[in-house]
Amino acid sequence: MQHGPPMPIIYLDWETAHLHGEAWISHHRLRYRLFVERQRWRVPNVNGLEYDQFDTPAARYVLWVDDHGQTRGVTRLVPTTRPYMVQALWPHLVDGELPCAPFVWEATRFGCDQDLDAALRRQIVHALICGCLEFGLMNGISKLLCVMPLGIFRSVIQSSGCSITLLGPAKQMGRHRVAAAYVDVSAKVLATVRRRLAFGEVQLVE
Repeated sequence: MQHGPPMPIIYLDWETAHLHGEAWISHHRLRYRLFVERQRWRVPNVNGLEYDQFDTPAARYVLWVDDHGQTRGVTRLVPTTRPYMVQALWPHLVDGELPCAPFVWEATRFGCDQDLDAALRRQIVHALICGCLEFGLMNGISKLLCVMPLGIFRSVIQSSGCSITLLGPAKQMGRHRVAAAYVDVSAKVLATVRRRLAFGEVQLVE
């Protein structure tokens, strides 16, 4: 298979956001378009920027940026040793004890700009997944905790090559059957996802 240039994935946090131009602020604009305008979520926002109580210095952001430095794909990662979304909002989705460990991080605000064509969106989604796995391996993370509709787990996460473990039965939330699951982080899973990337390697920049 022919490979093009690396997919432009970066990761940043509050301390490094200034190193990446408009990636940080444009990621909040993207989240507003995705979750406030499109999904109609009732979440905090101001001046076309979406944010919530889990956007703290503990969070890390895996972002896909275009040639103009604008974020077009996003995932937020939060360690479960800090307050996190499942713990605060959806503990009923997890049977048994909620995770609180340095090797388990929660992945939320996963999304891609809907103004892009379908082929590029698929590539961005796979690159985000690969970027999250890369970050996990570099930071001693073995599991990512995610909450998604079952259909997204199957059609996006599993189809990318990831292995998931459901943590409880799916619940009806709005129009979707939603579940919590672990996504395994390992070199083997990362290799599988890399093979399925349309653009080959991911360029992950700190």
